[in-house]
Amino acid sequence: MIRVRGEKDLGIGAIYLALGLAGFIVARDYSFGTAGRMGPGYFPTVISSLLMCFGVVTTAKGMLRDGEPIGKINWKGLTLVTLSVCAFGFSLETAGLIAALTVLILISAAASERFRFEIRATIGLLALVIFCVAVFVEGLGLPMPILGDWFK
Repeated sequence: MIRVRGEKDLGIGAIYLALGLAGFIVARDYSFGTAGRMGPGYFPTVISSLLMCFGVVTTAKGMLRDGEPIGKINWKGLTLVTLSVCAFGFSLETAGLIAALTVLILISAAASERFRFEIRATIGLLALVIFCVAVFVEGLGLPMPILGDWFK
């Protein structure tokens, strides 16, 4: 008989497996390419495969080692983090990367009970936005507007 010893590990492992499998299924419709000349399906396939590997390891850990039971679901955090990702996606083209990242970070930070909007948080927010703009737009050349139509 199979005995679950770590409910939390088993649960998160199942989530990793499900998300990895979903990403893998979606990515198979795109061309893979090679490591030197990556196609649009390369990155999602690799990330999904890694996620499924983590899922197998974490699920096995939940079956073999004692662990914590699944506790109360943090609905506020789950809702705010999901909302922040959706707000980022909807505002990226119209507001631009700077505004979309700011909205993403502020809404998701509100999910934490310990978050306080202080000078350190403001500096961290600015540093993260500058870093993301430098890496993704300037460094990697991703076609994302830094400032969207709302600010032009």
